[in-house]
Amino acid sequence: MATAIDYYFTPQSPWTYFGHTRFTEMARKAGATVRVLPTDFGKVFPISGGLPLGQRAPQRQAYRLMELKRFSENLQLQLNIKPAFFPVVGDDAARLIIAVDQQDGAEVAMRLSAAVFKAVWAEERNIADAAVLAQLLNEQGLSAERLTQSRSPDVQQRYEANTRQAIDAAVFGAPSYVIDGEIFWGQDRLEFVAKKLATK
Repeated sequence: MATAIDYYFTPQSPWTYFGHTRFTEMARKAGATVRVLPTDFGKVFPISGGLPLGQRAPQRQAYRLMELKRFSENLQLQLNIKPAFFPVVGDDAARLIIAVDQQDGAEVAMRLSAAVFKAVWAEERNIADAAVLAQLLNEQGLSAERLTQSRSPDVQQRYEANTRQAIDAAVFGAPSYVIDGEIFWGQDRLEFVAKKLATK
């Protein structure tokens, strides 16, 4: 039986963007199944003690910018440190990823997720704009109907269920990769994810 990895993230997370391609390839090589779980961290943070970016202390915000630059250079990934559309509400993009996962499968949802991350951090596009989401679907060769489906009660229920599942699993930040109940928080923990997968 394939190892399952619960993948909790938000569409606007730069750290998820940094790790996404490496994680996707890592899971593929391990033959692992990825459960794609866009999560509303606006509901996770009040329970886990986290703070939205704008409410964090100035020194933490300044250090974050330094780390973004460091990781961007180290990973050789294009990144606008202060993108035109950030902060941005990621709920609509999260629901779209869920709709694609439901209709087209996890592999396609992972591909769309990569496009969404790139749109925010490398392409100066507004993922809160329905027109941009429609463009991303088209660019990925996906049905425009997914945008309508993403607004369904069923998708909203799934989004809420993902969030409850994250809280129950003691997840507190994005990205988080959970294997057999063990949390690996952050793209800089992917080395440990690889080691865990090697033991399966």
